[in-house]
Amino acid sequence: MKVATANGATAAAILLDHVDKWFGALHVLRDVSLEVASGERVVVCGPSGSGKSTMIRCINRLEAHQKGRIVVDGTELSDDARALDTVRREVGMVFQSFNLFPHLTILDNCTLAPIHVRRMKRPEAEALAMEFLGRVRIPEQARKYPTQLSGGQQQRVAIARALCMRPKIMLFDEPTSALDPEMIKEVLDVMIELAESGMTMVCVTHEMGFARQVADRVVFMDQGEIVEVGQPAQLFAAPATDRLKKFLSQILRGH
Repeated sequence: MKVATANGATAAAILLDHVDKWFGALHVLRDVSLEVASGERVVVCGPSGSGKSTMIRCINRLEAHQKGRIVVDGTELSDDARALDTVRREVGMVFQSFNLFPHLTILDNCTLAPIHVRRMKRPEAEALAMEFLGRVRIPEQARKYPTQLSGGQQQRVAIARALCMRPKIMLFDEPTSALDPEMIKEVLDVMIELAESGMTMVCVTHEMGFARQVADRVVFMDQGEIVEVGQPAQLFAAPATDRLKKFLSQILRGH
């Protein structure tokens, strides 16, 4: 069992402690321990079916783990609805598919949660939404509907929408994998800017260039386990396991 520890961390923003997860008989997370410090940027990579998306979904309790502990911003995840609400207020998540409401304008997509969850007044929520739409460089799209935007623009809206809740932590689950190649850069540029602002981030991605530029640490998973953890330059230049060597050769061959 590999423990991924945030060096020099005081209080962890995210702690996974010996976590196991099954889907029926399928053991998808095996004794996973990971610690992410506040302000740290962690990239999670690995082959398809390695458990990386399941792990990130467990951090937001979109999937329930069966063994071990997950603590997010000081709150342990359990079946307690209040604990779950507390965590979800502080954790933003961006998915592969943009998950925007097609019948709502971009502005309304972004103000929905601040108004109904944070109890924000509409003018305040709209001002906040415009601030973050500006930050992801599409304020002029505010009155349009999702279907009127490109895939890259829709993913940038999804990022702005998550930021409108002013989360302490952002989770990204392969945010560029559904995009055309020319749209990937515009989304990664926004994520790089966000990372440089000091946001705590955990990102599941195959974008190794992004990992090199942004990540404090890279976590490599395979077959439900954390296999290797380290700084990007160290991990990519001198992988310690055959599993990581094979994964990197396949990824680099595909680029």
